[in-house]
Amino acid sequence: MIDAAPQPILDLIEGFRRSKVMFTAVSLGVFERLAEGPEEAYAVSLHIGASEDTTARLLDACVSLGLLDKRGTLYSNSDVATVYLLRGSPRTMVGYILYSDRVLYPMWGHLDDALREGTHRWKQTFGLDGALFSHFFKTEEDKRTFLLGMHGMGQLSSPAVASAFDLAGYRRVVDLGGATGHLAMAIAERYPEMEAAVFDLPEVIEYAREFTADSRVELLAGDFFADALPEADLYTLGRILHDWSEDKIERLLARVYAALPAGGALLVAEKLLHEDLAGPASAHMQSLNMLICTEGRERSFAQYAELLSQAGFGEVRGEFTNTPLDAVLAIKK
Repeated sequence: MIDAAPQPILDLIEGFRRSKVMFTAVSLGVFERLAEGPEEAYAVSLHIGASEDTTARLLDACVSLGLLDKRGTLYSNSDVATVYLLRGSPRTMVGYILYSDRVLYPMWGHLDDALREGTHRWKQTFGLDGALFSHFFKTEEDKRTFLLGMHGMGQLSSPAVASAFDLAGYRRVVDLGGATGHLAMAIAERYPEMEAAVFDLPEVIEYAREFTADSRVELLAGDFFADALPEADLYTLGRILHDWSEDKIERLLARVYAALPAGGALLVAEKLLHEDLAGPASAHMQSLNMLICTEGRERSFAQYAELLSQAGFGEVRGEFTNTPLDAVLAIKK
């Protein structure tokens, strides 16, 4: 008889409950309320429109998860909540948390259908048709929530991606689909002599202005599938290739390769799978997430290297960064 501890199974059974506690506390404004100072459960209950009893249950659950501190009957934000769970924090992850709660959480309920049909779940979950990323931006609030989330997540990885390779020999970097500019800003900060720009859809560029206002990053509007790419000897693609089907990736890489001068390079920021595909778990969870909400998937370094080599690139290098995104650098022959 096999003897195995049940803890991994118990942790997974409970995992979604922990996520939903944080999602709900953020959505109800618990951490914003407590940013004003310690409160008892009754005061918080008035703010969120719940009973004192149920509010105390939620607050105590947040204490157990390390999101709140409790002294006597008073609750206050923990350090991690102050840094990542307040909308006004420079490193806020509230946008991605709200997006996870309102969009990804219900879509993941249809993982079984996504597996059987091999397609995303926008129609099944929300009744939405049309272009893939139009679903993210149906309202200004949706757009802001999604891009704010990408900015918060990007800040965790962009400095490490910017430092994964020596980029000092390049003159101008353009981040294609660079959203709020976190990767372009990280590269510009590390390489003060390099010009930096973000190229993204017009509606995204308008929102990006508030993030790049104090930087030297130029903002350029356009569609990297349809419009001429801005001149650069270094392009970056962060969380882009994993969104798309193979044929669209091939088309985009061909455009990038054609626009680069000889010796120019493409820096790709994605979560890399191990070569034996046995992990990491976070990359596999993201790959299933791509199945549920896009046309794409996550890949290993070897799989990205094959795509880049087929596009014409010569030397291809990869680096794990120990952050949510890893780095791949491909140089044009």
